[in-house]
Amino acid sequence: MSQEFELARTWFLSGRRVDMGELAEALSISRATLHRRVGSRDRLLGEILWSLSSASIARLWPSCVGRGAAGVADFVSGYVRFANDSPPFRDFLRREPERALRLLTTRASVCQQRTTARLSDLLNGEVAAGRLDPPLPVPDLAYLLVRIGESFVYTDVITGDAPDAEKAHAAVTALLS
Repeated sequence: MSQEFELARTWFLSGRRVDMGELAEALSISRATLHRRVGSRDRLLGEILWSLSSASIARLWPSCVGRGAAGVADFVSGYVRFANDSPPFRDFLRREPERALRLLTTRASVCQQRTTARLSDLLNGEVAAGRLDPPLPVPDLAYLLVRIGESFVYTDVITGDAPDAEKAHAAVTALLS
């Protein structure tokens, strides 16, 4: 990982806003050089968010209770719990809600694309092992499960209700039962 990414990630994790001008100054490079190296602020933030998400995904699946539908429900609710319990993530969501939703919940988002791909891999493994009979084609099911998870992570921004991992668990269980 680049020093630009590492410093921006450190700032993000400490609750500091990642400002491209400040980042360039801290690295003693021009903004143009920074943009050439990391792309736009949205791209950099998307990669930071993905680095946190991918680490969570790697830890979650092996620790899930059971496999098949129960394991998938546990995985999705664990992912929601991770996001809801992450102070840097919640700070970012409170500080920049529109940007956070755009970076995390659109098809153009690296986070949503990659999370959906990882979940597709997980689902395909469960189908191949005979532990899951998906109610939809796996790519569609993975996308729907990601959207269910998102619904219970961003509830406070969208509806004002408290985020709730248990509701995500119940929704996934209902879908896969």
